[in-house]
Amino acid sequence: MKTSLAIPVTKVQKSKLAETDFSNLVFGKTISDHMFVADYKNGEWTDLRIVPYGPLQLYPSNAALHYGQSIFEGLKAYKNEAGEALIFRADANWKRMNESAVRMCMPEIPEEVFMEGLSQLIDLDRDWIPTAKGSSLYIRPYMFATDDYIGVKPSDTYKFIIFTCPVGNYYSKPVSVKVETKYTRAVQGGTGSAKTAGNYAASLYPALLAQKAGYDQLLWTDGKTHQFIEESGTMNVMFKIHGKIITAPIHSDTILKGITRDSVLKLAKDWGEEVEERFLSVSELKSALEDGSIEEAFGTGTAATIAHIRLINIDGKDYELPEKPADAFSHRVLAELDGIKYGTKEDPHGWVMKF
Repeated sequence: MKTSLAIPVTKVQKSKLAETDFSNLVFGKTISDHMFVADYKNGEWTDLRIVPYGPLQLYPSNAALHYGQSIFEGLKAYKNEAGEALIFRADANWKRMNESAVRMCMPEIPEEVFMEGLSQLIDLDRDWIPTAKGSSLYIRPYMFATDDYIGVKPSDTYKFIIFTCPVGNYYSKPVSVKVETKYTRAVQGGTGSAKTAGNYAASLYPALLAQKAGYDQLLWTDGKTHQFIEESGTMNVMFKIHGKIITAPIHSDTILKGITRDSVLKLAKDWGEEVEERFLSVSELKSALEDGSIEEAFGTGTAATIAHIRLINIDGKDYELPEKPADAFSHRVLAELDGIKYGTKEDPHGWVMKF
């Protein structure tokens, strides 16, 4: 593979591959052998290297631990029948990570650093890409503040790391969700459109309450009125009602610019589906559930790709969604995306990086 950056590599003395059970992968538990690391200091990214995955040394006064300057991305690598590594829409993840960096007052990452660090890491650990149906290599790029200082200000130094983990299916069956009307994931003027750690921390407690009540996840509503659907759990969410695909618009700073969301909408438009990027009200959703005009609902995200929703709870009442036919949009778009990612279908939008 041709590279433009000479990134020094320190390999592990003994790989964990032989002791890894690829038939029993728990999402996020098994970490591959190496990680890419870069440090930001004196206004530039320096000391690029690939080293064995291992612990970090941090001061107790580390700025990220106190003030939350931490952002991340999630993407996946796949392996085709020829044994080539395929990475899906890495350029979109790089762009979104820099958007998060700007919002969180952190330095942007040059494209060459992100893409070369990513591709050389995956090339080194390509044997970690699982080949079983539905499996992939999850890739986690992230950046955090590293100043040894507890004054409330943007850090002057940062660390950027990419590590990977082989994973199976995120959800094994359709999920049940509860419309949340008390707690809020994001508010106007906040950090909802950034992929930053604090957003996820704030979601844990209400999600736990929903799980204790018997639901898999939440449907988040707007923080001001709780009258409009925004996202589902850690995913964007889509509904097909009266033949139209409806999803929240990304011009709002409360909505994450999901890359799977964007991919689904592009394919939908390619196929002539009618798409409405607007906020769906809870009352409209309730009416659609009651009169049967809702055809399907599903989350879109990197981990699950498509998470089918089987039940929605609104105001304490459970509504079962109709059984979807084999040719339902969410089934077709999942098959299409999987085909592109695994290299068995044409890639008309040039989404896959292959090496």
